[in-house]
Amino acid sequence: MRIAVTYEDGQVFQHFGHTREFKVYDVEDGEVRSAQVAETNGAGHGALAGVLSALNAGVLICGGIGGGAQAALAEAGIQIYGGVSGGADEAVASFLAGTLAYDPDVCCSHHGEHHHQGGECGGHSCGEHTCGGQ
Repeated sequence: MRIAVTYEDGQVFQHFGHTREFKVYDVEDGEVRSAQVAETNGAGHGALAGVLSALNAGVLICGGIGGGAQAALAEAGIQIYGGVSGGADEAVASFLAGTLAYDPDVCCSHHGEHHHQGGECGGHSCGEHTCGGQ
């Protein structure tokens, strides 16, 4: 199994469509065998599903993610675990242990620039939009 996590500075990056890196974990017999960081090369919302397909990812762990990206990933057969925050390695360990805290109804319906100024997305309301199905 191959798990991809939206990634920045060791953490689960909170906006799928703006992620610059995925950390990709190869898992065998329920244990991480290897991990590497893969660049997205500036691919935006629509192209990231293709990046994940090219990486042969079967699972995505992320923060906020919009409906269009969710549909593209579902079409590619990639399972989504959104609304996750914290360390990427810890999120994968929790996923493998069956204890990952995620939001099955996660959404991110905004496209504002406030995220570039320190705002985040992933399971909260930040005033200009609602994420995490709230």
